[in-house]
Parts: sequence; C-alpha cells; structure tokens
Amino acid sequence: MKNVFIISGAAGSGKDSVIESLRSILPLERIITSTTREMRFFETEGNPYYFISRETFEKGLAEGQFIEYSTNENGALYGVTQAERNRIAEKKSIAIWRVDWKGVINIKKIHPEIPALYISAPIDVLEARLRARDAGKNEAYFQERMNYTREWLNHLDIYDYRVENEEGKLEQTVEQVAAYIKKHLEQE
Repeated sequence: MKNVFIISGAAGSGKDSVIESLRSILPLERIITSTTREMRFFETEGNPYYFISRETFEKGLAEGQFIEYSTNENGALYGVTQAERNRIAEKKSIAIWRVDWKGVINIKKIHPEIPALYISAPIDVLEARLRARDAGKNEAYFQERMNYTREWLNHLDIYDYRVENEEGKLEQTVEQVAAYIKKHLEQE
C-alpha cells in the first residue's frame, strides 16, 4: 500500500477540510470507511462514509470482510472492508485513509509502513469548532466528545507526522501536509 497515507485528528481539528483542500493540489482518492452511526444532514452515502446497520457490520466482521475496525466513543462501529482496500489498490492516485487513533493503531499492526499524519488544534479551539458544528446537541454530547478528544491526546506517539491547524491558517496546514506527502513519495 505504497501511496496510502493516514490522516487523523480529533473532532474539530479540521482534518476533513485539510483532505478536501488537498484534492486541489494532489490526485487523491479517499478510502471510505463503513460505519453504523447515523448519517448527518450534510452527508450522503459514500461521502464521507458507507452507512450500514450494526447487524450488517457485525455480519461482515464474522465473515472476515473487514481489514480493520474500531468502536468510537458513542458505540458506533467504524471499519474498512477488503472490498474497499481492493478498490483503492486498483487506483494509481494517492489514497487518504481517515481514521481515529484506534484505527491508526489497528492499521499500523497490519501496515506499519503507512505514514500516519495527525492534524491538531488547541483543545479550546477543538471544543469551539465542535460546538459550532454540532450546535443544538446537549451538553452531555459535548462532554462525551471532549473526553474522547482528551483520550486522543494520550496517543500522539503513534503518529509519524503532526501539524497544527491554527484558526484561520488552513492553507498553511494544507501546504505542510502536501509537502510531507510529496517528500514521502519521492523517497519511495
């Protein structure tokens, strides 16, 4: 999996904005994760996830269809199937695998050679972005998400590269990530 890069970061880090902005600089293909969580109003099937039932996901696990999976803080399952990996392997573009820290650990067990990039922001910025994005959710939801974010910070050693996505500096963050990817590809 030579042209594959993991991009990861806590909720509100801007990882999705970084990935979308990278598309204008690099030929990217996104590895699409399957999940049992509910689709948000701005999402569609296959963008950014394949939305499936828990029953379907668990059946796929039992049948060995998933190459990696994890359970997030609210109990939803996330994972990538063999079929999705095969779809990406047929492409010649750069593949971006967007996962949480648990996914990074799982992937690194299977493919330690895949570089993992962590997109970060100060904890207060993460919380403000999360509250703005998910306005209307109850306080328990935000506390749960921020507890998961704090847990995330305990696993920064699993990443090969870290970049801070400062408020108002998305373009610079994208440039740093693109430079890292290009440099890594030149070394291959």
